[in-house]
Amino acid sequence: LIFTASLSPDELFTGLGIAIVVAYLVFDKFTTRGFENLSPKRVWYFLLYLPFFFHEVIKSNIDVAYRVLHPKMPIKPGIVAIKTTLKGDISKLILANSITLTPGTFTLDIIDDTYLIHWIWVESADMDEASKIIAHKFERYIKEFGE
Repeated sequence: LIFTASLSPDELFTGLGIAIVVAYLVFDKFTTRGFENLSPKRVWYFLLYLPFFFHEVIKSNIDVAYRVLHPKMPIKPGIVAIKTTLKGDISKLILANSITLTPGTFTLDIIDDTYLIHWIWVESADMDEASKIIAHKFERYIKEFGE
């Protein structure tokens, strides 16, 4: 598409066909599960996760904008440790990226099942409570399509 600068149906279908063939040929080189990742259940939960994730990002953007624009700038930053129930490395990576891409939180480090998170408004320093607030909302979807 970049080289042709065109969105004609012929070029779209040709590109799609080539992409499918290349993906099929190299898929096993980049994953240990093969086509198991493309099960209908996994795809369905991933599609459910996307609008949920975007909703969380928008909600967090509004919260951070409020804190920045408020005259007293009400922030209470800190680093909290949270636990995850996810077991797979890819699932943990998706969770870490989801937390980081949500404004107001940033994943600093992952040590086994513990994440160190910089949080712009620390509601609780308790590990269980912070885990519930930050991570559990993402985990319920990620378990279904990432584990």
